[in-house]
Amino acid sequence: MLDLVAKKLFLTKGKGVHEDRLTSFEYALRDAGIAGTNIVLISSIFPPNAKMVSRAEGLKLIKPGQVLFCIYSRNQTNEPHRLISGSVGVARPKDSNRYGYLSEYEAFGQNEKKAGDYAEDIAAQMLASSLGIKFDLDKSWDEKRQQWKISGEIYKSMNITQTAIGDSKGRWTTVFSAAVLII
Repeated sequence: MLDLVAKKLFLTKGKGVHEDRLTSFEYALRDAGIAGTNIVLISSIFPPNAKMVSRAEGLKLIKPGQVLFCIYSRNQTNEPHRLISGSVGVARPKDSNRYGYLSEYEAFGQNEKKAGDYAEDIAAQMLASSLGIKFDLDKSWDEKRQQWKISGEIYKSMNITQTAIGDSKGRWTTVFSAAVLII
């Protein structure tokens, strides 16, 4: 039986600018360090017992042409001076034998902190609901954190977010953030 459960994963991000939309995306992938691979978008589960490794370590584990399973966020604009963001949120359970959640979020007009916090909230909300923890998105970040602490079930949440301001000459600007799973 083919075991496709990831043992490791890493977070990466990048941005690219070019006259052509697809080439702008390619440049963002290059900036993220994964352009020479075949990316497959998957749904948002942080595998049980998977180890989060640094971007540098993760990039050493991949090779050109490899199929990479990713949860990613991509946003693009050709509007000059338009703020764009792409973020991936992560929420891991205290019990590493259980699965966690990853979320994708794209926005216009949101800075890195706002977009990143929202992506993190989405992942935490999905994890909380799977663990039977009440989670209120309308509460402040600190109040939500306290809910997680009280429950003792959510171990860690984080995000990776890339923002950019649309190129002043109207060229395509792409932002890309990803959780890359290593099988």
